[in-house]
Amino acid sequence: MTTAVRKKRVGGLSVRERNILSDFMRAGHTTIDVQDIITKFGLNRSLANKILSRLEKKGWLQRTKRGIYIFVPIDSITLDTIPEDPWALAMDLFKPCYISGWSAAEYWELTEQIFNTTIVYTVQTQRKGIQKIANITYRTHRIPEKEFFGTKRIWRNNVPVIIADLHRTVIDILDSPEFGGGGRHSLDVVRAYWESEKADLNRLYEYARKLNRGVIFKRLGFTAEIFGKIPEPWLEKCREHLSAGISNFDPSGPKQGKIINRWRLRINLPLEEML
Repeated sequence: MTTAVRKKRVGGLSVRERNILSDFMRAGHTTIDVQDIITKFGLNRSLANKILSRLEKKGWLQRTKRGIYIFVPIDSITLDTIPEDPWALAMDLFKPCYISGWSAAEYWELTEQIFNTTIVYTVQTQRKGIQKIANITYRTHRIPEKEFFGTKRIWRNNVPVIIADLHRTVIDILDSPEFGGGGRHSLDVVRAYWESEKADLNRLYEYARKLNRGVIFKRLGFTAEIFGKIPEPWLEKCREHLSAGISNFDPSGPKQGKIINRWRLRINLPLEEML
């Protein structure tokens, strides 16, 4: 432990501070906030804030967002710690939320590409879409509460984490290719899904209908047609929900490219290089 960290901890802990830390650590909490202390120990908000502030000054906590702190490991040589699992931390920082986009695609083995930023879909309004918290970069996408479905609970280091299931991951990426790593990478992810044995036409259609955005059906139908052996009746069902006008496959790509009229979709990326 460095001298700076050691000096911060020389003052030790009061009985109350020790009880608070040990209680939350034993329970496996990733974070601790003011409301946690108020609820658990029956303290008023002012005192709870003072306790958290003192624990931060003594080097036992690190502030992440306003009113939210993470624990600094006892053996840490720096106060600028990195949490053991970014996904577990996200569950507290952005709740209610779930992991999606390229982060979920990695988990479901739809891509081998590694991204340093974690994609989080949250019901909370965020002041910034990209946030660096405790040396972790998060990119958030706000959704209304009614769109919080198609998720699965998994365990990471004994902490429950909510992630988009395999099919919702694909739908989220088709809805917003920028969260799938851009048009080209999103297309690779979706192709991996269609070529897998786990592709589920009914589940995809159900999720797309719940979100009720025509552009999803455009990209869904197009990718199904070129990558999957899909029955025509299912493709026709997708065509019934297309929005008017021509949409770009890659929203951030060029405004030119081959137009597939039956899907009202402009393929504004070098598709021939990817087939």
